[in-house]
Amino acid sequence: MKILVVEDEAKLAESIERGLNHKGYAVDVVSDGEKALTRMSIHRDDYDVVILDLMLPTMDGLTICKTARERGVTTPILVLTARNETETKVELLLAGADDYLVKPFSFDELCARIQALLRRPTEALPQVLHIDDIELNPNEHTVHRDGKEIPLTLKEFGLLEYFMRHPNQVINREDLLSHLWDFNYTSFSNVVDVHVKNLRRKLDAAGNAGILETIRGIGYRIRG
Repeated sequence: MKILVVEDEAKLAESIERGLNHKGYAVDVVSDGEKALTRMSIHRDDYDVVILDLMLPTMDGLTICKTARERGVTTPILVLTARNETETKVELLLAGADDYLVKPFSFDELCARIQALLRRPTEALPQVLHIDDIELNPNEHTVHRDGKEIPLTLKEFGLLEYFMRHPNQVINREDLLSHLWDFNYTSFSNVVDVHVKNLRRKLDAAGNAGILETIRGIGYRIRG
């Protein structure tokens, strides 16, 4: 999963980014309100959750929420606010925020709120994914093939989940980079190929080979 963190307090932004990276999320950080709105609008399909501070330079979080929703951005938004007044909470929710968290907060609570938002997809998606004899459980973070558990790294798990949510679709490297890595990586990097190769090796070792295909010159496809 990929998260956009919009926070101008450098130490807090760094702490959130480090903690989320450790949990296996890809994270981009923006500290300016107008730049955040531009990123959310242009790259609306790249992020699974936006963590948005209420008080920001150039544009506040409330305006960002309203404008993003007016532009058709449907990405879940979790607002960080130092205010605890009922009016502020109501105003945020009416502006299009999905949830809010009052500062100071614990990192565990932040992660719990993120998980809750990720369980609210725009379309009903199965909690446990099945393709052929492969079973992937996002909540338990486990993968089984023909009943045998396959140990995967965080990135391998993220790749497999993305493939299994798009069965029989050819997915190019740029899509995988944008959803599972941050903006520091480029399309010229072979990081995707390396991780897919390792994922395929583990899947093939546990069952029939060839379920994860390479479409030469384009990308990859998992056969459903």
